[in-house]
Amino acid sequence: MELRIHGLHASIEGKEILKGIDLTLPQGEIHALMGPNGSGKSTLANVLMGHPSYEVTGGEVYMDDIDILSLEPYQRARLGLFLAFQYPVEIPGLTAGKFLKRAAELRLEDGGKLNVSSFIRELRAHMDFLEMDHQFINRYLNEGFSGGEKKRMEMLQMLALQPAFAVLDETDSGLDIDALKIVSKGVNSLKGPGFGALIITHYQRILNYIRPDRVHVMVGGRIVRSGGPELVERLEKDGYDWLKSQAAAEHAKV
Repeated sequence: MELRIHGLHASIEGKEILKGIDLTLPQGEIHALMGPNGSGKSTLANVLMGHPSYEVTGGEVYMDDIDILSLEPYQRARLGLFLAFQYPVEIPGLTAGKFLKRAAELRLEDGGKLNVSSFIRELRAHMDFLEMDHQFINRYLNEGFSGGEKKRMEMLQMLALQPAFAVLDETDSGLDIDALKIVSKGVNSLKGPGFGALIITHYQRILNYIRPDRVHVMVGGRIVRSGGPELVERLEKDGYDWLKSQAAAEHAKV
């Protein structure tokens, strides 16, 4: 299975942000998407998941032969698309355990019934793996959680739901080194033929723990360079200015 983005344009409040994104993410691979602030990385994540504030003005996004732009956000999630938010929201009144149970039920095909006992055992095993207190599932989702706890909770959701594709929007933002290692461990545990991930980040540090197969750089709403992991080292050394200059020169020729 592949997540294929072709010629994607999108805007918000009449301002064009994405200006023709082309990217293919196969299952079995982890790709990194890097770029300076304001380049459109988070917009891409939100558009892929169907955020209603963004208007798609051109292009297409397919999971194999399914046009996901025609689907509602919950339908994209049922299909196996997962988004880890840069700033996970608090949901008072809904415990993490009930949220995860209902989400897992909705992922079942043909109205199948969730084996609750097995689900709880697996959930506790995931929490042990992520070094989380089991009492977290009895707390309201993200309410009063630290930044690191919120990110671990999103990794717990990902492990519990086993998505086909995960988009991680700056999951490393604000994490200390211990939390970063735990989050990375969660992503690495899913790597395999049935899972693909797009890691959106500014910095190299998370990519020291999650080795990407491909690296893409976004500047000004376009992907201006793709390459292997060595591209991360070049960006760490030289920053983004050299790519900004190249992108501006190439755009001026058009």
